[in-house]
Amino acid sequence: MKPKIRKDGTVAVEKTGDLPDMPVSMGSMKSNKTASWRSIRPVIIEERCKRCMICWKVCPEPAIRPGDPPVVDLDYCKGCGICIAECPFDAIDSEKEGK
Repeated sequence: MKPKIRKDGTVAVEKTGDLPDMPVSMGSMKSNKTASWRSIRPVIIEERCKRCMICWKVCPEPAIRPGDPPVVDLDYCKGCGICIAECPFDAIDSEKEGK
């Protein structure tokens, strides 16, 4: 799925069906808070975020929720950095845990 880019650079998400399917695995359960061993946390840079939701799609845990901008649930984020690596707009940075 190629996102529709508006003239202002944001991504058009007009209905839930426009969002990519969310990956689900046995390790991705809302009942298991998985963030206790994280050493870095993702920080979404709102000015750069185009709301394409690629971060949500690639997150192996239920740690990113759709929003404006997307919201990182730090109870479930393991700090794996996949969202940081896959963001095509460099809109996610990392911050050392405990800052």
